[in-house]
Amino acid sequence: MKKLLSILSVFVMVFSIGTQALADGAQEALAFFNNYVKAANSYSNEVGTMYSPNAKIIRQVVKPDGSLVNVYTDTATYLKQMKLGQAGARIRGYKNTYTDINVTSAGNGTYKVSSLRQPTGETYKLKTYMIVKKQPDGKWLITEEMMQTKVQTFLKYAK
Repeated sequence: MKKLLSILSVFVMVFSIGTQALADGAQEALAFFNNYVKAANSYSNEVGTMYSPNAKIIRQVVKPDGSLVNVYTDTATYLKQMKLGQAGARIRGYKNTYTDINVTSAGNGTYKVSSLRQPTGETYKLKTYMIVKKQPDGKWLITEEMMQTKVQTFLKYAK
C-alpha cells in the first residue's frame, strides 16, 4: 500500500509540474500576443522584430459572396507592405480590437493564439490566429499568422 501511495504521489507531482509548465507557456504566449497588439496599434517598428524570418503569413480574403481565398506571402514582403500601409493607417487612426482570445498548445513548444479582430469603424469581426514559439534565447516569435480581411485588393496576389 505504501508503495502504491508513493508511486501515486510521484505521478501527481510530475503531472502538476507539467501542467504548470504548460500554463506558464500559455501565459507567456498571451503576454507576447498582448505586446504585439500594443505595438501594432501604436505603429511601432517593434512589430517587425516579432516575426520569424521564415514565418508563414496568410491573408484569408473574405469575398463579397462569403467564400474565402488564402493569399500567402513571405515575412520580408509582408513587413515591407506593412510599413507602406502604416502612414495611412496612422493618419486614419486605424487600430484593431481583439476579442475571444484563446491560447492553446500546438505541440512542440508552440502555442496557437486565436481571436476575433475588429478593425476601427467596422461592426464585423474577422477570424485570426498566430502560432508563436519561444526561441532558445527566450524571445517569442510569430512563426505563422492567418488574418481574415475583406480587402479585395489582396486577391491580385493569390496564386
